Amino acid sequence: MSPFKAFQSIVGVVLAVTAGWLVWQGVMPLVQAKGSITNDMLETASFYVVGALAVLGAFFYGLVAASPVRKVFSNIFSIPELVKKLAFTLALLCIYRIGFHIPLPGLDEVALQDMMKQQQSGGTFGDAIQYFGMFTGGSLAQSTLFGLGIMPYISASIIFQLLATVLPSLEKLKKEGPAGYKKIQEYTRLATVPLCLIEALVWLRIMHDQHFIYEDHLMLTYIMSVFGLTAGTMFLMWLGEQIDEYGIGNGISLLIMSGIVSRLPFAIAELASRFKFELTGSGSGSLGFVEVTLLVGMFIFVVAGAILITQGQRRIPLQQSKQFRGRRAYGGQKHFLPLRVNHGGVMPLIFASSLMIFPNVVFGWISTLWPGDFTRALKDAFQSGNYVYELLYVGMIFFFAYFWTTVQFNPKEMAERLQKDYKSNVPGMRPGRRTAEYLEKVMERITYCGAAFLSVIAVIPSVVSSQMHIPFRVSAFLGGTGLLICVSVALNIVDRIEGYLVELNYGSFLGGSTRIKGAYR
Repeated sequence: MSPFKAFQSIVGVVLAVTAGWLVWQGVMPLVQAKGSITNDMLETASFYVVGALAVLGAFFYGLVAASPVRKVFSNIFSIPELVKKLAFTLALLCIYRIGFHIPLPGLDEVALQDMMKQQQSGGTFGDAIQYFGMFTGGSLAQSTLFGLGIMPYISASIIFQLLATVLPSLEKLKKEGPAGYKKIQEYTRLATVPLCLIEALVWLRIMHDQHFIYEDHLMLTYIMSVFGLTAGTMFLMWLGEQIDEYGIGNGISLLIMSGIVSRLPFAIAELASRFKFELTGSGSGSLGFVEVTLLVGMFIFVVAGAILITQGQRRIPLQQSKQFRGRRAYGGQKHFLPLRVNHGGVMPLIFASSLMIFPNVVFGWISTLWPGDFTRALKDAFQSGNYVYELLYVGMIFFFAYFWTTVQFNPKEMAERLQKDYKSNVPGMRPGRRTAEYLEKVMERITYCGAAFLSVIAVIPSVVSSQMHIPFRVSAFLGGTGLLICVSVALNIVDRIEGYLVELNYGSFLGGSTRIKGAYR
């Protein structure tokens, strides 16, 4: 049996069992009702049956019918090396999801889960936990071994990226190429450990103040939990590096993406529970056909826009200088310098989302200590979905977009590299200072466009959540950091797979055989 046939059979069995379970969940309440069937029961059963049909339809289109998706899968599974890399990556992601559910010792998990359910229905602390879990790959709401996620490592990486623009020693290492980058990575790993210890101690202190830690053997519980959270983050860092070296895709980004995607089934279940067979919802969070169609359309629009802004480039034309060797002239070709429209990626959203948690928490605490109309108004103004909150959020996104672009993009250095290393210049611009000023001006304009689109993506989830009265964990998939991370990682994986396919199918471009090199016979 070929690898593709084996994959097709395994996926078919899994999806068939899933469809059967959905039908069972929908039909069994009707059978047990024995005549006393309500409209709500019929609506729920219809949802489950439609979901089962959608699962089977997706399997038929993707792996059975002669569709473009099936052709892509068959090409992927015809290359042994690519199959091994994909299998290795999926295996490590499965290990990550298993460790995600290993609890820490000494914590009252039942009381913690009850508190989190109450907070997620509108509490400030619950919103902070959801934001944290959205872009860390962890979940402090469960207090498991991987509760901190990969956030300490990301924080250490950001710190060293910023320090590389300030400290001459790190800037020198950065210019040394792969050797300097490897040294900076070692410093980043070492800095991750104290950050893990600090974050773990802070979190355990919060749990202790909330009386979620058993008082018996308190010191031992602290020691085991702190070292457990630290070891979990370091293990996730190691998993990410193994995926980078032996798998496919960026390991850290894949871990974060898998944590985000794992929340999708719960969001769909929440959406299904609020759906009513009506044209429009009756309020209080119920959804009709109009609201569901609007949500689906917004999701498609935002995903398409995220792909465009992630792939978007401003191409600066370059003219290479001619070089004469004897009687022959070399160079003189025209090429382009691609400048990304969204040069900062998801970093402006991460910075802005992290800082916007604090005004909400601080003013909520102040209104509790000194209750009054003014403090209550401040607290309400900085609630997600409020005009003041969203306006400040957009302003911070613009600020961090320009800040991160300034840190990452140096027009003076770029102009020098174009002149000295590549022997190229921008037509109509003198090399050196004029070229640097032109690149800086272009970067300012495209950063404005990128920041404006990031603002739209960031505001959509909170506005939809407040206006349509649906939980943030459902509207979060309509935009924000999580969706942008998923789109970026998915595009990166697609590009790498296409690179393998093009590399092993270069015979057609040279006029030779079109057989994929290294494919199964």
